[in-house]
Amino acid sequence: MRFKQWIAPLALALIAAAASAGLASALSEGPASAPRRVEIVASRFSYSPSQITLKKGEPAVLVLTSRDVTHGLAVKELGIKKDVPNGQTAELEVTPTQAGTFQGKCSHFCGKGHMGMTLTIHVVN
Repeated sequence: MRFKQWIAPLALALIAAAASAGLASALSEGPASAPRRVEIVASRFSYSPSQITLKKGEPAVLVLTSRDVTHGLAVKELGIKKDVPNGQTAELEVTPTQAGTFQGKCSHFCGKGHMGMTLTIHVVN
């Protein structure tokens, strides 16, 4: 067999083997994990839970649900500002870039106890 006759099939076999190995490697890693979902219920004049912990650099989805009137959540240092109407749910993606403890406040006036409505967010390394 001449060199030109066997080099093409050998090259194709090597390419196929490399592609198969790469595909197997990609499949073994599995799909990228979805961001962590954190459910938070807002009602006059509190959040439940009242404290959450997030990891610095890891994406999370805050799922805010209002049980009674329109509420909101604002945390300036984390770039969070979202309103959620009564009986509805709003989602907010957040990836904290700094560690620390941050105080979230209701950003939509909801009544007499509005000023005391807070959510503590702990961001850890």
